[in-house]
Amino acid sequence: MKRLSALMVALVLGGACAHTPPKSDLEALRPVVEGFHKNLRWRNYRALSTFLVPEERQDFERKRRELHDDRDLTVTDYEIEAVKLADDGRSATVHSRIQWMRLPSVTEQNDTVTSEFIFRDGVWLLEKQQSGPFDGELEPQAAPPSP
Repeated sequence: MKRLSALMVALVLGGACAHTPPKSDLEALRPVVEGFHKNLRWRNYRALSTFLVPEERQDFERKRRELHDDRDLTVTDYEIEAVKLADDGRSATVHSRIQWMRLPSVTEQNDTVTSEFIFRDGVWLLEKQQSGPFDGELEPQAAPPSP
C-alpha cells in the first residue's frame, strides 16, 4: 500500500511539473545561448537559424548560401562573457567574444558581439546581433510609419 501511495505522489508531482509553463529565466536561456554559439562554431547554419526569430530565418539562410559561409566562414573560438536578463524576464543581452574570418580574407577578426534574445511563445530566440560575422543582418524590421 505504501508503494502505491508513493507511486501516486510521484505521478501527481510529475504531472504537475509537465504542465508548468516554461520559465523565462537564465536557466532556460543558458542552453540556447550555448547552442547558438556551438552551432556557429561548427558551421551548422541550418540548426543555427532555428535559434532566430522566425521572421529572420529565411533571409539568414539565404545570406549564408550567398556568402558561401559553409565554405568561407570560420569561427575559431568563442567565449560567452556576460548574460543580463531584463527585469521583466522577457529579453536578455548576451556579450560574447568571437574570433572568426571569412575568406578570401585570412585576417582573423576578434569581435565583442552583442546579442539580443527575446522570450517568445515559451522559447528564447535571437532577435538582434551587433558586430561579428553577421553584423547588420539580424535587426528587427521597423514598423512602417503611421499615416
